[in-house]
Amino acid sequence: MLKVGLTGGIGAGKSEVSRLLDSYGAVIVDADKIAREVVEPGTPGLAAVVQEFGAGILTPEGTLDRQRLGSVVFADSDRLAALNAIVHPLVGERSAELERAAVEEERAGGEESPAVVVHDVPLIAENGLAPLYDLVVVVDASPGTQLERLTRVRGMSREEAAARMAAQATRAERLAVADIVIDNDGTLADLEARVREVWEELRRRAAAARS
Repeated sequence: MLKVGLTGGIGAGKSEVSRLLDSYGAVIVDADKIAREVVEPGTPGLAAVVQEFGAGILTPEGTLDRQRLGSVVFADSDRLAALNAIVHPLVGERSAELERAAVEEERAGGEESPAVVVHDVPLIAENGLAPLYDLVVVVDASPGTQLERLTRVRGMSREEAAARMAAQATRAERLAVADIVIDNDGTLADLEARVREVWEELRRRAAAARS
């Protein structure tokens, strides 16, 4: 098994890269998806978030109001750290479960191609997580490209987009932990071609690690 960390700044296109790798056969462990699951209604995670931030961060239906919570934590680094302290351990536990399942499936497959497990994690650089992976793939885009995508595609104001970007690692900090960089300042066709190249490299490395 090859354990890969996939990261990138908000608006860089990490989700599209994750989708492409999934279509090629990678086992995707999506930290954002898991982060939503661990704070669903009735979970200990949601109870802990409400205890920390108050019932005002819930919708009338009792689900987490992500937009309201985001407006609180992305404007205050201490509040963001408090949220991360609740959610990150829960995400880590679930991610480990999915990785163990991939290893068991690989073993059951005998001589089949070894698993490439891609952990889709937004905050690898911020939280010093790079050593947890065999290699780190960074999806890179210029800050101008990120800002344009966040305002045009996600409908954020420039101020909100800038705040979200500022809450993350800098471009230089992400590139510093990269073993492989996927440039996503070009077209979708450019991205697809580059991701295919990276997928073939990951398969080669996984096979070499198994031999």
